[in-house]
Amino acid sequence: MSLTNTRPEATPLPLSQGEEHSESSPLSIHDMTIAYHRKPVLWDIDLDLPEHHLIGIIGPNGAGKSTLLKSVLGLIPRASGRVLVYGKPFDEQRHRVAYVPQRESVDWDFPVSALDVVLMGRYKRVGWCLPIGRTHKKIAMEALDKVGMADYARRQISQLSGGQQQRIFLARALAQDADLYLMDEPFAGVDAATEKAIIALLKDLKSSGKTVAVVHHDLQTVGSYFDTVILLNMRVVAYGPTAEVFTEENLNKTYGGKLTLLTDAAEALARNQASIHRETKSE
Repeated sequence: MSLTNTRPEATPLPLSQGEEHSESSPLSIHDMTIAYHRKPVLWDIDLDLPEHHLIGIIGPNGAGKSTLLKSVLGLIPRASGRVLVYGKPFDEQRHRVAYVPQRESVDWDFPVSALDVVLMGRYKRVGWCLPIGRTHKKIAMEALDKVGMADYARRQISQLSGGQQQRIFLARALAQDADLYLMDEPFAGVDAATEKAIIALLKDLKSSGKTVAVVHHDLQTVGSYFDTVILLNMRVVAYGPTAEVFTEENLNKTYGGKLTLLTDAAEALARNQASIHRETKSE
């Protein structure tokens, strides 16, 4: 039995005219499906991110938002599909992508200083096992200064608050000087002052020609934070300019109980099994 008709309808994606995907797109995802133990987590993801935009990835818990970022980075295998960064495979463009993971996924007891963490963002330019030069340390300190953490450069990361740790990881991304920034819930667990500082930093990145995609949960701030949104619930429910896509109808499709893909699929399977059972009894 096909479940095609049980999926929520997605808003058409703004792909380039005359071609399916644009080679100039910072991130181009082609028909990507991700599955854990044969259970689909993301289905048929197909989109291009616009350049120089601040993009929110929005959806309920378990919708696959973090999985989307990790699959782009090659941290988890894809069942199908491919990912291009500025028209080339990710492995060839790795240096152009910076990633800020969820704070909870990091071992903060690892014995390194804040400066050490930020310098990790320079390793692609320095090379592993080579000494860190004065220029790279200067860039790392400038990144710390941008996030208001220069005075904590020598502090062990385990001694920092949650908001301070988040700023350190943002500084590491800044030090990398990437073109595409992927951030997994950078506002989670931070105070209001830190959130204000982070969004100001992200808007500065956009103004300087960078593209930033952010997994985000607070629906109340989506309209003021992001130019573009991806509404995700196992698949792209809607994608486009925030003013056009972030609507009550699309939010209902993304978050609404019976409108979610998982529930619809489960109900369709149940109906199919019930039908088979009735046919068996009638024979």
